[in-house]
Amino acid sequence: MSSRITRRRMLQTTALAGAAACCTFGSRPLRALAPSEKLNIAFVGSGGQAEFSLENLAAHNIVALCDVDTARAAAAFERFPKARRYQDYRRMFDEMHSQMDAVAVCTPDHTHAPASIRAMRLGKHVYCEKPLAWCIDEARLMARTAAEHRVATQMGTQGMAMDGARAGIEMLRSGVIGQPREMHVWTDRAKGWWPQGVPRPQEQPAVPSTLNWDLWLGVAPVRPFHSAYVPFKWRGWLDFGTGAVGDMGIHNAAMAYVGLGLGAPKSVEVVGVSGANSETFPEWSLLRYEFSSPSGGPPLILNWYDGGKKPSSELIGGGEVAANGAIVVGSQGTMYSIEWTGADWHLLPEEKFRTAAAPTPTVRRTSGHHDEWIEACKGGPPPLCNFSDFAAPLTEVMLLGNLAVRLGKKIEWDAAAMKFTGVPDADHLLRREYRKGWEL
Repeated sequence: MSSRITRRRMLQTTALAGAAACCTFGSRPLRALAPSEKLNIAFVGSGGQAEFSLENLAAHNIVALCDVDTARAAAAFERFPKARRYQDYRRMFDEMHSQMDAVAVCTPDHTHAPASIRAMRLGKHVYCEKPLAWCIDEARLMARTAAEHRVATQMGTQGMAMDGARAGIEMLRSGVIGQPREMHVWTDRAKGWWPQGVPRPQEQPAVPSTLNWDLWLGVAPVRPFHSAYVPFKWRGWLDFGTGAVGDMGIHNAAMAYVGLGLGAPKSVEVVGVSGANSETFPEWSLLRYEFSSPSGGPPLILNWYDGGKKPSSELIGGGEVAANGAIVVGSQGTMYSIEWTGADWHLLPEEKFRTAAAPTPTVRRTSGHHDEWIEACKGGPPPLCNFSDFAAPLTEVMLLGNLAVRLGKKIEWDAAAMKFTGVPDADHLLRREYRKGWEL
């Protein structure tokens, strides 16, 4: 598309200027290291998704590796033989805290907050995969803890570190598409990725010898081991994951969420759903969020689709709609962001925006998602995806969609009080009970 060419030309002309622009999120961490110094980093979760972060942080000192499944972490153990090995991150923190500068948390969703909060309370900088937390109370506590201890934080929203996504934020802020009226955000998950809308398995197979099942459960209620949960299928189960909304909403809505300056929604309701039950998230869901307009106009509506459901192709002038993406419809035009990174976006109609001028860079460009976090650990500017200003608010928005599904009704949200309006019996869903020994 010709608008893609315009965007690329814009990136070429603004990259150097953007590198010097100051990011306005968060505050500088209290603890800083010399620019040339290597950080001592510990990992909570060392296999699977952790391998991506290990690759990007391998130039630093990996001093400890923790994983409840020694077989899944075998490659990491072999690559970093000098790192001390653990299965229980609580023990690792007790024994290694004086030797760590920072911690990467690369575990299932239900372990994000317990491990990250413990690390931050020890004064450690934290990189945590998305979504930030399993429940809204945890997300807010993570934001408060990060601010209180003034540590450098970054949520693993890798697409937001791409120059294209940051240029898209600037374009939305410029007002080029006029008054924003509606958003459409969708994903192909969970269909074909992990099971949802299924009952709890009744079989009780033997636990693999390499896996400590009790440590894997961590804060979650005790249940028998089953391969229906591990190593990756946990995401669709209510006790462990946050479903398609928590997984991909964080990615697909991120650029528009920041670019439009959205806060908390006023309400969320279920438009359609299939296969919802008390064990897993549904096979698919259609949600409708209502936000106050950032510019004082009519409410902005965010329509969410998952499980392979998609918005109408008429919104983008016809043609096939991508498997993942976001569309922002304004009074003067439309922005179509393809796939999960937010970096590949288009202004529509093409003819109107063929020569759209690039706005002045305001969001700094970086050398990479992990590098941005490392710079902040050493006293540099805070990452865009820090816990307090980005990760916790965006995670909360997505988790509210899951709560609407679980309640089966429209929910009015009082963000200031962290309560549902008129549904007092549902407040318990904002937090969880922790097993003894796993309390925050």
